[in-house]
Amino acid sequence: MTNAEPITLITPDWPAPLNVKALQTTRTGGVSPAPYASLNLGAHVQDNPIAVAKNRQLLSPYLPSEPVWVNQVHGIEVINAATSTCLQNADASFTTKPNVVCVTMTADCLPVLLCDKKGSVVAAVHAGWRGLCDGVIEAAVQKMQVSADEVLVWLGPAIGPNAFEVGRDVRDQFIAKDNQASQAFKLLESSASGDKWLCNLYLIAQQRLNRIGVTGIYGAGVNEDFCTYTDQVRFFSFRRDNITGRMASMIWLESHRDVAVAQL
Repeated sequence: MTNAEPITLITPDWPAPLNVKALQTTRTGGVSPAPYASLNLGAHVQDNPIAVAKNRQLLSPYLPSEPVWVNQVHGIEVINAATSTCLQNADASFTTKPNVVCVTMTADCLPVLLCDKKGSVVAAVHAGWRGLCDGVIEAAVQKMQVSADEVLVWLGPAIGPNAFEVGRDVRDQFIAKDNQASQAFKLLESSASGDKWLCNLYLIAQQRLNRIGVTGIYGAGVNEDFCTYTDQVRFFSFRRDNITGRMASMIWLESHRDVAVAQL
């Protein structure tokens, strides 16, 4: 196991309240060897467990507590991170408690971080195409229990619209739920039979959010270029590499006292 290089983190660019903190990891830094090189945070991808534990420890200086890791199953279950143990089956978590870290892990699926404008609740969502189609983002917004026009959203690194190739069956499932989703699919020129399409996960997420009244959307597909498939230096990509690591998108609330101290 090699010595850890300095880790590289992305701070979301969005107008979240001062007490809302969020971080996005990249693959840079950490101790995992290839093909998990190097800041792999996924304990379920056959990487050395000791390396994964060390990589997670490297996040400690940046976080108020250990993230509430979940066992992601491409569903729509949303748990309360403040009252849940790690590794529950879920694809989203939320909290209203300070210093509780909600997290989602991805390597092409769309990570979605949410908060309200008052800084009273945050959520993290794992939006693979199945969960996105079935309504995992909407389920998370509902759990936040705030008005839709109070919700702010940051879309993190995911496979981009020029790289995510899917079959007709995937397209049909989205359109069956919302006909507007047809705008997010582009027929591959090489697909004479019409069976291969490019899918824009970012646009579908925006459509779903807009449909429930959420318009404060930032990040990937809006004001950032975060394609996991094409950016091999910064991001893991399951579609590109098959055997690979996982990145983490994390969000939490600071106590108002901690915010006041930081402003001094």
